Amino acid sequence: MRRFPPERIVCLTEETVETLYLLGEDARIVGVSGYAVRPPRVRQEKPRVSAFTSANLDKILALEPDLVLTFSDLQAEIVRDLVKAGVAVHAFNQRDLAGILAMIRTLGALVGARDKAEALARSLEERLHRIRAATSGKPPLRVWFEEWDEPLISGIGWVSELIEVAGGRDVFPELAKAKCAKDRIVDPARVIEAAPDVVLASWCGKKVRPERIAARPGWEAIPAVRHGRIHAIPSPQILQPGPAALGDGLDAILVALWGAEEGHRLARG
Repeated sequence: MRRFPPERIVCLTEETVETLYLLGEDARIVGVSGYAVRPPRVRQEKPRVSAFTSANLDKILALEPDLVLTFSDLQAEIVRDLVKAGVAVHAFNQRDLAGILAMIRTLGALVGARDKAEALARSLEERLHRIRAATSGKPPLRVWFEEWDEPLISGIGWVSELIEVAGGRDVFPELAKAKCAKDRIVDPARVIEAAPDVVLASWCGKKVRPERIAARPGWEAIPAVRHGRIHAIPSPQILQPGPAALGDGLDAILVALWGAEEGHRLARG
């Protein structure tokens, strides 16, 4: 890192972009991922320099960043190339709620905004506690979360935890601990056997088609399908391990599980 705090930051995933905006440190951002959509104005304000598993190294270097923020092993090759080019890189790898909160605090420390980051993390943490307490007495609803459809992939750690916070029960909680998507592949017959009361789906990069889910062979036996309880959640709200998941993502789960009126009441705490 050439300066502290860094004055020119490139964010290669969305959650660090949103966090820096929430901290009021967005002026430091000089380049973002093509998937960055929160807040909406980022699409007009910041140049796009990467997808998720690929990046335009020349564009990044031309921005002369003091720091590049990355996420997960899927960006390991990008990190390698940046380090070889002499760029300072911080690679986050949060996969659960505790990790998301730690990411916010760490990012705040990296940009010299430790107090603001602590306040943001604490407010999100307190909200999780309030909602968990409010849903603790509700009858448990069994939830299948579908991260991808071909093959079927179940929800990752933070998604599973948010379902629990909202008063649901992930039907495959043991798979949520697996970091790699290939280790969360599920046979459709297992979902039928699990008999979820609610189906939540968020297919990264493409629109969820509830009618296709309902039409799968044998799935008419699933309570969620019989009762029309298949709900799509936009991937920027739930599949990015950052503030969005703890805010809009959790709110969407609450509404899907308990209905609009009760879900919004629970979300307000």
